[in-house]
Amino acid sequence: MCGIVGYIGYREAYPIVIKGLKRLEYRGYDSAGIMLYNGNDVAIAKTKGKVSDLEEKSKALSESKATIGMGHTRWATHGVPNDVNSHPHVSNSGNLVIIHNGIIENYEPLKKELIKRGYTFTSDTDTEVLVNLIEDVQKKDNLKIGKAVQVALNQVVGAYAICVFDKQKPDEIVVARLGSPLAIGLGDNEFFIASDASPFIEYTSNAIYLEDEEMAIVRLHKPLKIRKIKDDSLVDPYVQELQMNLEQIEKGGYDHFMLKEIYEQPNVIKDTYRGRLLANQGIIQMAGVEDNIERFLNAQRILIIACGTSWHAGLVAEYIIEEFARIPVEVEYASEFRYRNPIINKEDVVIAISQSGETADTLAAIKLAKEKGAFVFGVCNVVGSSISRETHAGAYTHAGPEIGVASTKAFTTQITVLTMLALRLAKAKGTLSNSDFHRYLQELEVIPEKVAEALESNETAKEIAEKFKDASNCLYLGRGYNFPVALEGALKLKEISYIHAEGYPAAEMKHGPIALIDEQMPVVVIAPKQGHYDKVVSNIQEIKSRSGKIIAVVTKGDVQVKQLADHIIEIPETSDALSPLITTIPLQLLSYHIAVLRGCNVDQPRNLAKSVTVE
Repeated sequence: MCGIVGYIGYREAYPIVIKGLKRLEYRGYDSAGIMLYNGNDVAIAKTKGKVSDLEEKSKALSESKATIGMGHTRWATHGVPNDVNSHPHVSNSGNLVIIHNGIIENYEPLKKELIKRGYTFTSDTDTEVLVNLIEDVQKKDNLKIGKAVQVALNQVVGAYAICVFDKQKPDEIVVARLGSPLAIGLGDNEFFIASDASPFIEYTSNAIYLEDEEMAIVRLHKPLKIRKIKDDSLVDPYVQELQMNLEQIEKGGYDHFMLKEIYEQPNVIKDTYRGRLLANQGIIQMAGVEDNIERFLNAQRILIIACGTSWHAGLVAEYIIEEFARIPVEVEYASEFRYRNPIINKEDVVIAISQSGETADTLAAIKLAKEKGAFVFGVCNVVGSSISRETHAGAYTHAGPEIGVASTKAFTTQITVLTMLALRLAKAKGTLSNSDFHRYLQELEVIPEKVAEALESNETAKEIAEKFKDASNCLYLGRGYNFPVALEGALKLKEISYIHAEGYPAAEMKHGPIALIDEQMPVVVIAPKQGHYDKVVSNIQEIKSRSGKIIAVVTKGDVQVKQLADHIIEIPETSDALSPLITTIPLQLLSYHIAVLRGCNVDQPRNLAKSVTVE
């Protein structure tokens, strides 16, 4: 998610910017940088690592009396985390300095054109392309910096929150936003700029939050003017009085990072398919797949290796890939795969899934698969991670940093990537009809809206949690595509509430777990309208006859299960294959609220680490 801090006023900028960056560390990042303007020239320090590393590297700047500054914490997207790729970035002339959150999706053609025009690049970032595009527009059309930013942004595709400084206009900072948040704090003859209000709340209680496709020129001794980027029309800004304390703001107003990340899922699913899924054109384009399409199409089987929540995403992918592309799929725990002398053929494709890209067991399994000659495709969330370097090709999810130890948005974004992979292979193999292919593309495109609708079940989940917070055990049941969701729901409850929970295929209940069911046993049943609905209803009746307490996740408007269940959580309807993206939402909320009511440390559950880098 990165973090932006800017200041222009009468105070010393350095301590404000550094303190602001520390306030934004919760957002997750891998490098940090700062720029100061001292009245003659810009001074820049940046480094891979933490803000504390930046402080050490920028000691010479800490004595500066500069009253204009910008700072950034970067979470790598384009280019690995290192000093060069860190922000700020400077234009070829040295006049323009930029910090940027987001992704410029069409940076490659822009970069090629700029190279033709004589520009050179030192980093791998899309951000350096943007600052030079702004400079090119400025020079070519002889424009002031504000207008040049506006013209340039109308040429880019993607998401951004930017701050741009021009040495030739040293009393202003140009800011703009599309998709990434940006707030402007209004002081007495001073302005603050940040990703959220936490860096400046101690200085002012008045803020303006830019809306998408808005920009502003923040300058001293002049009123703030906000304009629409597309048509240059003036916007009447709404000045908001800040009421939140620092602790709340750091989590975006949520009590815990986990809840915040649950609620981010509509946006991050959209971010994950942005630029890859073109539903109206009937196109799925993923570079890592396109460049290796023959390896996939000629695969005798696909092996999926992962751990924990990523393993559950792999199980969902097994159902989807086999259904859509008709390629045999096996899903393995990476920790078992590496030790059991597995049979791996050169014609196999191995898909390795990991949120962090650093999972030790998965890395070891990748190396084993490569030694055997298999083609290895990675799915991870962290650019430049070990798995992204070890695999032959891959696809990043765009979940943004996931700070809560219990994965939520990582799961749904992994499923999103793997669903797109399955659909692309099905298209290439002709195993889905054109009508079905287009229907699935259109359904996937609207999944974020349906996830947002599923999040409306939060209060219901909270009420149910009140009733079952003291349970000692819990059973989760699902069939077909939703069997892995039952496993994931049980894992979430175990991880953060410490209640023993198990997930089972609903039909397996009679083969053992039914012995556990009594009036003390809550049973969560995933029963959407699509799929094996009638069979699941039969399983619910079996639980009911043994006095089990039934919590059912059902499609809105359901009648039959509603009559049998003790509690229901309603979700919007979607196709069976895409339902795990919806059904998992209420299970995340239920686990969260039970853990909170039990007084557990939701974001940092005992004994668990976010990235498991040792065996």
